[in-house]
Order: sequence, then structure tokens, then C-alpha cells
Amino acid sequence: MDYETYMKQALTLAKVSFDKMEVPVGAVVVKDGEIVGKGRNMRESKKSVISHAEIEAINDACKNLNTWRLDDCDLYVTLEPCPMCAGAIINARINKVIYGAKDSEMGAVSSVISMFDLDFCHRPKVVSGVLEEECSKILKDFFKKLR
Repeated sequence: MDYETYMKQALTLAKVSFDKMEVPVGAVVVKDGEIVGKGRNMRESKKSVISHAEIEAINDACKNLNTWRLDDCDLYVTLEPCPMCAGAIINARINKVIYGAKDSEMGAVSSVISMFDLDFCHRPKVVSGVLEEECSKILKDFFKKLR
């Protein structure tokens, strides 16, 4: 499978969040070509600041794989990770992060800060802009709907 195939899976999860009036962000963790973790933004429903799509997907993958070390896994997410999620990605030792839309306000991979370029013990590889137009559109549509 290619980057777009997995990003479409993340977009499907983002659409679920959209329908539930959550900011539409979705994420999947992939190991050896198989999705081992899924997550979507659930901050409103869980009333939890840490319930970002990436955190939910990483927790799901850790549970499914019975380990916190995800060094042989890649994370696909529709929106550039924030500092909290970038920290979780580093700590989980995720191999590669593939994201769609940039986040000019909270992006911690390339937009506001580049946390993966800092001198941490682990530095994930990054691929950006995968299905960027679709990933951006769902966010724009959501915020239009709120107004």
C-alpha cells in the first residue's frame, strides 16, 4: 500500500469526528503493512485535552501490540502533530510520521517548531503533504459549519 491508501483511512476517522462535532483529525498506526492502531480526535466527547487522534492511535497500537515501543511502526495523521503529540511520537519511537495538512498555529513538525530536528534520543522520519488538499478541506468545512 502507498501513503495515500493509509491517509484515506485516517481521513475516514476524521470524518467520524466531523460527524460527532469534534475537530476532524484522524490517525492510524501501521506495522508491516497492517493497521495496528486507530484514533480520532475525541477531546470534546472524552472531555480530555490529551484525546488527540495521534494519542488515541498510539495508545490503541500499544494495546494491540502489547508494547510501548513502536519503532517498527509508521503514523499517518491528517493534520501536522502538535507539541504534545510530537512528544508522544518521539517517546513511542515511531519510525516515520506521514501527515496531510500543515498546522500554522500548533504544528510541531515543521510549521511552528520542528521538534523532530531537535537533539532528542529519537528522530522520526517525516513525509508531509499527503492528500493535503483533502485533509485541509475537511478542517475548513468543519470550521465553516461552526460559524
